[in-house]
Amino acid sequence: MQHTLEAVIFDWAGTIVDFGSFAPTQIFVDAFAAAFNFDLTLEEARGPMGLGKWQHIEALGKDPVIGARWQSQFGKPMGHEDIDHIYRTFLPLQVERVGAHSDLIPGALETVTALREQGIKIGSTTGYPRQVMDRLMVEAGAKGYRPDCTVCADDLAAGARPGPWMALQCVLDLKLGDVAHCVKVDDTLPGIFEGVRAGMWTVGVALSGSPAGLTLAQFKSATVEDLADIRSKVTPQFKAAGAHYVIDSVADLVPVLTDIGRRLEAGERP
Repeated sequence: MQHTLEAVIFDWAGTIVDFGSFAPTQIFVDAFAAAFNFDLTLEEARGPMGLGKWQHIEALGKDPVIGARWQSQFGKPMGHEDIDHIYRTFLPLQVERVGAHSDLIPGALETVTALREQGIKIGSTTGYPRQVMDRLMVEAGAKGYRPDCTVCADDLAAGARPGPWMALQCVLDLKLGDVAHCVKVDDTLPGIFEGVRAGMWTVGVALSGSPAGLTLAQFKSATVEDLADIRSKVTPQFKAAGAHYVIDSVADLVPVLTDIGRRLEAGERP
């Protein structure tokens, strides 16, 4: 029986592209303002990151603090029509600006190249809808990143994260033999839940993604103590969600995959 890795399934923003995951978060702030003149902070916008974007807006409306502020401003809870309106405002803004946040995270291309040299397939899932990904995949492809498959938040009737369905669709698309031979890499808790529920090894990304919220310049200028403080806050969250490993960024992934390979050879499963 085969005991080797078959595939790694990556998230997109904050994991492979867009250090700090700023494209979706800033546009949530802008969409709430444009649609309803409602103030949302960048930190608040990050809260449900990893969900599909319609579900992300819904989760923001259900947040106790944001929901109370919405109730105070409009005299009623956020409803489906409100969510639809914000989403329709969000979508063209996201398509328009996603290219400006398509730079690969340092080390991403080198990591993917190393995996391909080992015969490991590359899958991807995302909270972005297909309309946004059509633009982002062109931009990322021009920079050298072309996964073997991409599953978007609005592709499947079953839904998106935190369920396992997008990751399992990658298993189908890539014709993989065992979910235990797959690794899900993500910078969000819903993305970790996705991998865990799909029966895969999971790796959380602590410093390049949404939980840390650092720009690349801030990351490079941060002190050792600053980064250690962020790790100490983010790592327990990932571990509580079921992450088997937590790394700083995708640049640190290869040694983790080597260890997973060793564990598979020893008969372990996720």
